Order: sequence, then structure tokens, then C-alpha cells
Amino acid sequence: MALGNLDERYVNFYTDFAFKKLFGTEVNKDLLISFLNSMFNGKEVIRDLTYLNSEQLGTGELDRKAVFDVYCENEKGEKFLVEMQKAEQQFFKDRSVFYSTFPIRDQAIRGNSWDYNLKTVYTIGILNFCFDDTDPEYFHHEVKLVDTKTGKVFYDKLVYVYLEMPKFTKTEAELVTLFDKWLYAIRHLATLFERPAALQEKVFQRLFEVAEIAKFNRQERLGYEESLKIYRDWYSIMTTAEKKGLDRGFERGLEQGMAQGLEQGLEQGLEQGRIEEKRTIARSLLRLGMSAEQISAATGLTEEEINDIK
Repeated sequence: MALGNLDERYVNFYTDFAFKKLFGTEVNKDLLISFLNSMFNGKEVIRDLTYLNSEQLGTGELDRKAVFDVYCENEKGEKFLVEMQKAEQQFFKDRSVFYSTFPIRDQAIRGNSWDYNLKTVYTIGILNFCFDDTDPEYFHHEVKLVDTKTGKVFYDKLVYVYLEMPKFTKTEAELVTLFDKWLYAIRHLATLFERPAALQEKVFQRLFEVAEIAKFNRQERLGYEESLKIYRDWYSIMTTAEKKGLDRGFERGLEQGMAQGLEQGLEQGLEQGRIEEKRTIARSLLRLGMSAEQISAATGLTEEEINDIK
């Protein structure tokens, strides 16, 4: 297999290869420590991280397993799940909660002496999509258990942080905090050819050195090219399916609804478009070799509906 010519100087952060190389390896853990500390803005200070087994099994033979992107703990024993999500899934929030149960359960001490004192579990999602359309500027979500009457935090040891990256639109001139700079670097890494003047901290010098494709060995280069191809295929499938599915469904529904009035036809068209979009995406993902279970999680179709797709 010949090495291809990439048109980027630095890796695309949203590829699995780049995310795990930059944030998921022992040799580069200083990058993840800096990012997490900047996100907490002084509330939490992480001095060191230990990477843990990223594959977790349930307690029973038939239990589901979880495979984390990055799973680690700090010197205080607090657990961090760091996930990178390219596209929205129907049960995205459910998946986050499900994953967080594994580091909770793993803290149990066998025997009768355990007092149930848990270490904090952080589930952090870096999202290349938006799941909350209520506010175009509200991209940094920090979720805890709260008392719905008082609004006060009921339990602060289970924390979900979601970063909707498409909503982060600050320019280089608008970057103020270290967290701003990290988000800017993550979002624009693949389109940059030089380190921006605003990112002069030592940690960003390290980031750009590690992310430079020309410095990869042959194995790394091949791994990145394959990961980039998968990312581009996924992105193309999603955007094409969305456009074709909505257009085709809208036309069919509109024709069927003309006799019943334009308003009802529009409603049917949009609904048919959503269904057609899901089927088109599922069909393309089947061609990529994904399982019915994985496609069901991504599209919301049942496994039976997916198996019926030709």
C-alpha cells in the first residue's frame, strides 16, 4: 500500500487516530492534562493521569460491554472518560450515562467494610455536532444531579461535560483563556499550516509538534490515512444522505398530501424525509461493514428494519 499525499500539515482532530494519539497515549498525556485543567478553569487541578483499560465488561456473562475512547484517573483516584463524537446518535445521552456506570461500579470494594464513598466520575464529550438548539452560543454544558425544586446540586461526584464544537466560533483575535485556545486548536487543527500567534504557550508548541503529519513514521502515516478515509466517508455519507433523504421524502410526501392541503403535505413530506434519510444512512453504513446494532444506535432504526434494507 503506497502512502498517499495528504493536503494537510496537521492531523484532523476528529479522526479516531488523531484523538487517541493526542489525548490517549502515555507519551502525550501532558496535552490531555492541560486541556482538562483549562476546562475546569482552576476548579480542579490535575497533576498526573494514569490510563486505564479502555474496554470494560459487565458483571454477568450476557452484560453489555463498553469501549471508551480514553479512560484514565488522576492522582486523587477520580475517573475521567473522554469521548470524541463525530455524529449524533439517537440515544447519545443514554450512552453517556451507561458508560459512566462502569467507573462507578469498579470502585466497589469486596467485603462488608466498604462505606460507599465514591470518587468523582467525569464523562467528557467533545462533540462535532449540536444536540441543543435552544441557544446558538451555549456550547459548554456541565451537568450534575440537582434538586429540581431548589436548583441546588444534589450530588456533585457525577459530572457530565459536553462541548458542542460547531458552536465555538471565536476568532483568533477573540481568544482569551487557555480553554478558548484549546477549543480553537481542536476545531481548526486540520486547516492550519502554522501555529497561530495567539497559541504561544509551551503546551501548544508540543501539540503542533505531535500533530504534524510529516513527522509520522510509516505505520503512523498508514494508520492516520485509514482513519481519515473513514472520517471522510462517514461525513460524506451523512451529508449526502441528509440532503437526498429530505429532498426525496419531501417530494413524495408533498405529492401525496396535495389533495389534503399544502400544510398537511408539507408535514408528511418532512416526516417521510426523516425516515428516508435514516434508511439511506443505514444502507451506506451497511456497505461500510458496520453491524446492525451499531447502525441502530446511530440512526434510531430497529435492527429488524435495518436487516430488511436491501
